[in-house]
Amino acid sequence: MLNRTAKPFIKLVERYLPDPYLFVLLLTLIVFFAATLVEQQPVITVIKQWGDGFWGLLAFSMQMLLVLVSGYMLACTPPMRKGLQRLANLANTPGKAIVWVTVVSLVASWINWGFGLVIGAIFAKTLARKTPVDYRLLVASAYSGFVVWHGGLAGSIPLTIATPGHFAEAQMGVIDTNATIFSSFNLILLAMLFVVVPLINRLMLPPDSESVIVDAKKLCDEYEPVEKAFRPADKLENSVAIALLIGAAGIVYLIDYFARGGSLNLNIVNFSFLFLAIVLHGTPKRLLHSLHQAIQGGSGIVIQFPFYAGIMAVMVESGLAQRLSSALISFASAETLPVWSFLSAGVVNIFVPSGGGQWAVQAPVILPAATELGADISRVAMAVAWGDAWTNLIQPFWALPVLAIAGLKAKDIMGFCLVQLIITGVIIALALRFL
Repeated sequence: MLNRTAKPFIKLVERYLPDPYLFVLLLTLIVFFAATLVEQQPVITVIKQWGDGFWGLLAFSMQMLLVLVSGYMLACTPPMRKGLQRLANLANTPGKAIVWVTVVSLVASWINWGFGLVIGAIFAKTLARKTPVDYRLLVASAYSGFVVWHGGLAGSIPLTIATPGHFAEAQMGVIDTNATIFSSFNLILLAMLFVVVPLINRLMLPPDSESVIVDAKKLCDEYEPVEKAFRPADKLENSVAIALLIGAAGIVYLIDYFARGGSLNLNIVNFSFLFLAIVLHGTPKRLLHSLHQAIQGGSGIVIQFPFYAGIMAVMVESGLAQRLSSALISFASAETLPVWSFLSAGVVNIFVPSGGGQWAVQAPVILPAATELGADISRVAMAVAWGDAWTNLIQPFWALPVLAIAGLKAKDIMGFCLVQLIITGVIIALALRFL
């Protein structure tokens, strides 16, 4: 059974994977040494590249923090709680719980990666309150659905190359999403993963004697007690009218935005989550209480994202990212270039965990190779997208919101994710080569 096969991976990760903060510090040192020794960059130059880029993800860091906070606030509203609880009632066995949380996460991640991360983690907590199940695997299953995000509606690479005026338009033109997100090979690959990923998670379910069960009471969120309003300020804090008026303004803006042809992006997702939460909580006081609970889990994002920005700056400016990409695709043919592009993207993603940023790094290397070899450029671009999504399974950078909501550490889930990495990697590579 796969649960026996997964044991060594789980023990390996639990023993040797450090906290995500230490992981990013070690990556920083590795990149420093590589840029100095391989690219022959002076130490002071590397440090300057790192320092200059350290704050390059400030806007993105705030977006990610809002993904966590706004998604958490929305999921804590009474209607969302009831909806998740109804779904959880359908999973009355550990096996069903694992499958259900994986499917919900896959669907949500396909719609939007931020939504998938948050709703998957919160649904995992809801299921754990209802059904005794290995909590590590349950949360890992919620995170594993994230593997499909770059092949979904919010995939940054396919959306970028479908936008007129994108930076690589001169080399590849504008490629419609019918050739990427909605292409037959991508849809077939998604269908395969929607079957395989839940099945793998189900087969990794350890026996009851080895399962780590969390006390349901520890997973219960604190509710804001209902208090009588005596002061005028109390009445304002508990005012339904104020919440509905402000929330309605946000909803009207969203309707107008999409009516004007606006596309789904991270800012719009956060805006939607926030104003839906304002409406569904009903009062400012209840919203602020859920905000207080949500913000406690955001410390990892605040401290770690600047380090990843520094790593990305060194990788790009020193030439390390381009060298990695070039080395991995140097012996490719027209037929195998998508596979090698996928693998190279998976490696680069460990150091440059940003879909859009990774495409900026790899496009100048991969596009000339695709043109020279006569490869299908749209498939090669999707190969980079899938490579970026693939190694996110073992990249703590993206797991931070999930871990913050679930109350676990990276080492608790990454052993299961490593098994998913191996199996899904084979499936994606074969799909890119033969579909």
